[in-house]
Amino acid sequence: MTTDIGALARAAERLDTAQHTVSPVEQLPDGLTPADAYAIQDAVIARRLERGERPAGLKLGFTSKAKMAQMGVSEVIVGRLTDAMRVSDGGDVPLERFIHPRVEPEVAYRIARDVTTDDEELPVDAVAPALEIIDSRYRDFRFSLPDVIADNASSAAFVVGAWQPLGVDLGDLAVRLTADGATVETGSTSAILGHPDRALPALLEIARRQGMPLRAGHVVLAGGATAAAPFPPGRVEVHVTGLGSASAIGRGR
Repeated sequence: MTTDIGALARAAERLDTAQHTVSPVEQLPDGLTPADAYAIQDAVIARRLERGERPAGLKLGFTSKAKMAQMGVSEVIVGRLTDAMRVSDGGDVPLERFIHPRVEPEVAYRIARDVTTDDEELPVDAVAPALEIIDSRYRDFRFSLPDVIADNASSAAFVVGAWQPLGVDLGDLAVRLTADGATVETGSTSAILGHPDRALPALLEIARRQGMPLRAGHVVLAGGATAAAPFPPGRVEVHVTGLGSASAIGRGR
């Protein structure tokens, strides 16, 4: 690491406070390495777990060329999911909980059993359409790569549709994101690293390197299939041809 432990702890406190007070902050100081940023992320999540949240899985970020272009970064990153971030399919999302919420369509995988050091592949037993609500804690949604890693890859909430058994070829399924029935984004599952399945070894590698456990039943979000769209009041829904749909209703604002 290039930064002292005290500075990393202060950065984590700042980001955690921004999240739970819904107050944007300035970007972190220049010079942070990805290792520094993951250490800050660790500390942010530790604070949330101390408040009673439980791990629920992991998410990959920047697996879509559209998202990379939108955010001006080029590296795949990982963030944590907790049970407090889970929204039931068709459930309400209080928009006042977020600074500037955006939503993106995803493919979710379910971990079949606890992952061990002997696993050469990530054991999954089901797939589903999903939505991720992202919400950078930085002012004006502007950040560097270390900034966004530290900020838990902008993760804020997630919705998973009905789980489907493995067997569907996810390589090039049409994806449509709607808001109150109007199409706001279209794309293909091929935007996720060329095939969503390719997210799994990428996730396993990073999770092992960063010491992130994966347990039976945990959710893996493979990454956005389109650029993120603003999350307005009303129903947002992802439709994935051959896989199904998932939705949430934005309330407030």
